[in-house]
Amino acid sequence: MTFQALLTEKSDDGRIVSSVQILGEDRLPEGNVVVDVDWAGLNYKDALCLTGQGGLVRNYPHVAGIDFSGIVCDSSDSRYRPGDSVMLTGWRVGETHWGGYASRARVQADWLVPLPDGLSARDSMVIGTAGLTAMLAINRLEALGVRPPSGDVLVTGAAGGVGSIATALLHRLGFSVTALSGRPQHAAMLQSLGANAILDRAEFLAQPDKPLEPARFAAAIDCVGGAILGKLLRQIAYGGSVASLGNAAGIELDTNVLPFLLRGVNLLGIDSVMQPYDARIAAWSRLAGLFDFSAYEVNVEEVELADLPEKAAQILRGEIRGRVLVRPR
Repeated sequence: MTFQALLTEKSDDGRIVSSVQILGEDRLPEGNVVVDVDWAGLNYKDALCLTGQGGLVRNYPHVAGIDFSGIVCDSSDSRYRPGDSVMLTGWRVGETHWGGYASRARVQADWLVPLPDGLSARDSMVIGTAGLTAMLAINRLEALGVRPPSGDVLVTGAAGGVGSIATALLHRLGFSVTALSGRPQHAAMLQSLGANAILDRAEFLAQPDKPLEPARFAAAIDCVGGAILGKLLRQIAYGGSVASLGNAAGIELDTNVLPFLLRGVNLLGIDSVMQPYDARIAAWSRLAGLFDFSAYEVNVEEVELADLPEKAAQILRGEIRGRVLVRPR
C-alpha cells in the first residue's frame, strides 16, 4: 500500500525542502488508528514546520499538518472502527509526529475526537485548530464573567485564522468587537464577520505608553503577543480578562503590575495542543451549532499539497487571511 504526502526534508547543506512524494505505508509512524485524510488546514505553526523555523521539527524527513479530518480505515482501539469520521488537532502531531499533509496518517486513538454531528470533514477544517483555539478562549473569558453588556472585546491579529474566527464567534454571541489589524485592506472582510470597529495596528502602538492607559476594552483575545499584548493589558477595564494564544509578534512581554493590582485584570493562557478530551468535545459541540460557515466561506482558500510551501512563506509574511485548506486525497 502507498500514500501521497508532502515530505519535508533537510538537505546536507541545511536547507529545508518539501515535495510531494509517493511513500510506502511502512513509512507511517507508530499508532493504533489509521486515517484516510480528507482535509487538512494550514496554520502558523505548520508554516514554521515547513520552513524549519522555531525548532518544532527535530527529525527529518517529516510530514507537517497539525490538524486534519478523515475516515478511519484501520483501528486496533475499540473506540474507533473503520468508517468512523474523525478529526485531530494538537498533541504535537505535525511537529514531533507525522501529520495531516498526506493522504493517510497513523496516530494514537487518544488524540482523535469523533466528528461532531452536523459538521462535515471540510467544515471541521474550516474551523480547525484556529477555531478550536478561539472557542476555548471565549469559553475562558465567559467563565470569568465577560458578557456582551460588559463592553467592547478587542481581537488582535484579527485578519488571521484565529482572529477572524474569534471575531465571527463573538459577533454571533452578541458581543461588540473591535478588530485590530495591520492590514487595512481587510477591513471590509472583518466588518462582514461582525466587527463593530476596526483599529489600525500602527495607530494603536503609536499611542503614548503609560503604566495605566484609559480603560477601553472589557476583554481581549490576543493572537499575536509582543508589544501589542503589553499595551492592551494597560487598556483593559476593571476585572477584565485577556486571553493570550499567539506569538506572531514576539514572545517578549513588556508590562507592569498595575493592570493586575489596580484593575484586577486577568491574563489567561490558552493552549489547544494538550487540551483534555472533555474540553475539546465541549468546544467542538458548541462550534458546530454556533459558527456561520456561509458567512465565512469567502475567507476560505483551497490549495494543493504542492502549493503549501509557498503558502507557508506567505502566512509567515502576514499575507494570508482566514483559512487555507488542502485535500491530500
